[in-house]
Amino acid sequence: MPSPFPGMDPWLESPAVFPDFHSAFLNAFRVALNAVLPPPFYAGLSTRVWMEESDRRVEPDVDVLLPANQPASAGAGLVVAADARTDLLEIVGPPLPSEEREERYIEIYASPGGDRLVTSVELLSPSNKTPGSGGRDLYRAKQQEMVHGRINLVEIDLLRRGTHATLVPVDLLRQRGGRFDYHVCLHRADKDQSYFVAPIPLPHRLPTIPVPLTPGVPAVSIDLQVVLDRCYDEALYARRVRYDRSCDPPLSDEQRVWAEDVLRAKGLVA
Repeated sequence: MPSPFPGMDPWLESPAVFPDFHSAFLNAFRVALNAVLPPPFYAGLSTRVWMEESDRRVEPDVDVLLPANQPASAGAGLVVAADARTDLLEIVGPPLPSEEREERYIEIYASPGGDRLVTSVELLSPSNKTPGSGGRDLYRAKQQEMVHGRINLVEIDLLRRGTHATLVPVDLLRQRGGRFDYHVCLHRADKDQSYFVAPIPLPHRLPTIPVPLTPGVPAVSIDLQVVLDRCYDEALYARRVRYDRSCDPPLSDEQRVWAEDVLRAKGLVA
């Protein structure tokens, strides 16, 4: 069954659900792309990997280091070295815990001539929109690589939370975009200073977008709503999403009333 909402389902933005949705959406997008790409183009999934400081904290479990001429005390718990000249203690803690993180994206290649990359498609993740995260730093570097390498970049932002991260300057987007919750930003390789943007208010259906290829080859069209509905159905989110709980991130009062009406009409809340 499709999502109960006409456009983006805001409950899919939950930190407990979105990582899975990110993969499911990109898988469905790739299938839709390969169904309409003309020869010699094809779409594949790629993965970006980095190390990120973990939310988990590790308690120190080490010994006390003392000068050779001093007896060890009974209480051990930190690594401590005494500096005889300054009487300062050097406390050596455990290494910062870190975890390997990864996120997927789509790349479109032209197969003759060494599989030339022509277009990259990104569904933004929370890490892309979090200042100071390794995921955002890598994403910013990737954007510049695409622009300078004259490769088309399609960015889809279906997250209300976080700092602006697509290529279009945020002040221009706010001036021209009106009220919106999500958006798509398309940067064409042959239009260096142009950004083609689709602002998307929460109640609206997700748009059909052009995915550019090479000069002289028409762009292919992908219906984002069809992609979302397909991944919602195939991933069985109807069994997983708890519509009886508050949306995370929260909706505005106006949006909350609207969402409750939609869910009530579908029989999902009382």
